[in-house]
Amino acid sequence: MRLLLLACLRAQTGNATTAARIQHHLHAAGHICVLKDAFMYESPAEIADLTSTDKFDAALAIHLYKGGRLLQGSRIPFGIIFGGTDVNEDIKCQEKRQVMGAVLEEARFAVAFTVKLKELAAAEWPDARKKIYVQSQGIKTAPSETFDWYRFLQNAAIPVNTDRLHLFLLICGLRRVKDPLYLVEVFSDWHRKDPSVHLGIIGPAVDPVFTSEVKEKVKRAPGVHLLPELPQEELHAAVRRCFAVVNSSISEGMSAAILEAMDLEIPVLARNIPGNAAIIKHKETGLLFSNPQEFVVLSKSLMNDPIMEKEIITRAKDYVKKHHSWEGERKTYQNLVLRLQ
Repeated sequence: MRLLLLACLRAQTGNATTAARIQHHLHAAGHICVLKDAFMYESPAEIADLTSTDKFDAALAIHLYKGGRLLQGSRIPFGIIFGGTDVNEDIKCQEKRQVMGAVLEEARFAVAFTVKLKELAAAEWPDARKKIYVQSQGIKTAPSETFDWYRFLQNAAIPVNTDRLHLFLLICGLRRVKDPLYLVEVFSDWHRKDPSVHLGIIGPAVDPVFTSEVKEKVKRAPGVHLLPELPQEELHAAVRRCFAVVNSSISEGMSAAILEAMDLEIPVLARNIPGNAAIIKHKETGLLFSNPQEFVVLSKSLMNDPIMEKEIITRAKDYVKKHHSWEGERKTYQNLVLRLQ
């Protein structure tokens, strides 16, 4: 089959990573799968032209609103993969909710990353319940073996000569929903008392206006660094060398950065929101904080208790192996697209 896959393809964002994985799975089953950036199109009419000109047999879209709205009234069959913010956030806007309901009605199937996400969608659109499948994200990490950690630290102006360096990495596209400034003040205060701790915020400048706000704030916050985004393999290599990965989002579907850190055997500290609590059991597979002060308390306990750290890392790695199998995800998508024939 010749398949169109619509997603927000900004580099290094969760949707782009998911899209690349799904494309890989479908190519392996002998389909042709063409990725297109949903932001390049305005209306369903443009996509209708594209599908007839390029002779697509079927389509997939990630994000019920951003991708899905372009498939409304589509002449070819399609399936939807929920992004997370569609069901968590966009549902609050009546206009978007109406569009999403109409798209879901037309879709042959929908995929939710978590049971909770499926339940939220099914509560809003009960008729769609039977067509929503739960498939968590499949995780596979491949850290670069040639990554130069010391140059990375030097470029970030993080002192390389300290044996006691504790670098916390916050991996996210710079946009408000990711709330990268949430911990900046308390972290900077903590750094003043303990110069071994540093926070690196790393990811693409998704929202240019917000990015300049982040730059301004970070400039005035000792111990906090804004780092340029890295290709996936190098990012994984950096994660493998850092002390912990941090997530401070206001809303998440399912954070691949958290799951990748677990796979790379690095502890995770995440804000206690439904998307994060769905994949982290507090003090078992990671640590959940509800405010910036609690983040510091939990971070210190992790630094001072290597036994707890080791136990969390081991259980988190087991969790990812068991519940986020890349092979399992591959089978699901290869089977689901057969419904589009």
